[in-house]
Amino acid sequence: MIEVSDIVKSYMIDGQALHAVNHASFTVRKGEIVSIIGHSGSGKTTLLSLIGGLTRPDSGSVLCDGTDIWRLDDNSRSHFRNRNMSFIYQFASLIPTLTALENILLPTAFGDFSGDVRAYAEALIERVGLKEKIRAYPSHLSGGQQRRIAIARAFINRPSVVLADEPTGDLDEETEQDIIRLFQEMNRELETTFIIVTHTREIAAQAARQLRMSNGILTDAA
Repeated sequence: MIEVSDIVKSYMIDGQALHAVNHASFTVRKGEIVSIIGHSGSGKTTLLSLIGGLTRPDSGSVLCDGTDIWRLDDNSRSHFRNRNMSFIYQFASLIPTLTALENILLPTAFGDFSGDVRAYAEALIERVGLKEKIRAYPSHLSGGQQRRIAIARAFINRPSVVLADEPTGDLDEETEQDIIRLFQEMNRELETTFIIVTHTREIAAQAARQLRMSNGILTDAA
């Protein structure tokens, strides 16, 4: 379960405070898929960063399975993320000197992972439809293929929480639906919790619950 309580993040611009996230509070049950819809600049990405322990809030708290992540020190918070969370960003952000398989395996270099992680990585690359690209470098992949490798990488630690920021932004419609189906499968298989930021109503509508972000204020979607 994720519990966000009265969280605030502001930035000073030209001497004035801009409330990127303005007293946001909500709860996401374990295994729930929640979408957050809103225009560019509404505060969606900042909210994900606060939930994921990447950007420190001015005030408020974020609890993940009972752990207040902003009460942890930096090392403990990084370890907690590595074991429990995954991020899917607007851009693939692959390491250019690593193959597709090596990029998927990268998070396992920063923690102790049980089982045959290589076999699991190979299964993930097959699930995103790129088995034939397992040894390809990012420069030999299209933008959409790079995005699919990044999505596969997000599942290598079998996360309890996935925070996805426009996860299908540069994919064609067919691949977009394939990725959403993969999210739904992982949700069923691992009981993974998803918080998906999107500006696309069609993607948002496939979540169990929809929230809306506008000028830093979070509300239930009408």
